[in-house]
Amino acid sequence: MTNTLSQQIFWEIHRDLPREAPGSDVSTLRALSMLPALPASARILDIGCGPGGQSVALARASRGEVTAVDNHQPFLDDLTRRAAQAGLAEHVHPLNASMFDLSFDQTFDLLWSEGAVYIIGFERGLREWRRLLKPGGFIAVTELSWLKPNPPEAARKFWDEGYPGMATVDENLARLSAAGYRSLGHFTLPESDWWDNYYHPMAARIEALREKYGRSPEARAVLDMEYAEIDLYRQFSAWYGYVFYTGQA
Repeated sequence: MTNTLSQQIFWEIHRDLPREAPGSDVSTLRALSMLPALPASARILDIGCGPGGQSVALARASRGEVTAVDNHQPFLDDLTRRAAQAGLAEHVHPLNASMFDLSFDQTFDLLWSEGAVYIIGFERGLREWRRLLKPGGFIAVTELSWLKPNPPEAARKFWDEGYPGMATVDENLARLSAAGYRSLGHFTLPESDWWDNYYHPMAARIEALREKYGRSPEARAVLDMEYAEIDLYRQFSAWYGYVFYTGQA
């Protein structure tokens, strides 16, 4: 399998999905409601925003200024369209940048990241991004977490390979505290957040691409790998999930 073909199929699978990770406007707004009142015209930094469903929801609910960062320009183009369609173009500011090298002339009232902090690592992200917050500012992130001890071997093996830094809820709350935040609450995203805006659209895309690429073994390997994650969650959703963690610096 060439990297070019693998990457091409990956982006064909993920292009134009409603969200690029489990989530929903309902969960975004629930997490936002757990924070004390934000200042008027709050400055919000959405890190790893993807196509920006949550960016638009945050801008609509807060009427603040949302700087939405991602390093995949097609996602930012999609966000620009979404913000314009919602009448929020003046409140949403897409920025092509890496979460590993964030530099701003300002600090923010709120740091936000849904389904993306795993790229840099939960603990590292909490620590390194804290310098971007105003004193007393807030953070809200979703992180893939073990929900129960002793998960089945198939689930443990898959995530030990896919995300070896994955931890339990209690371990992540301890990491949040160690990074200098006071926990303001947490909750597990409902299973509908995985299916409605993410896995169901992705599964339909995978089936369409099976038709497009026919019997190509190279393409089938990529499609099978992506579908394996969906099937794993179908079997073992009681054992792991995305958890929204909120805190104050």
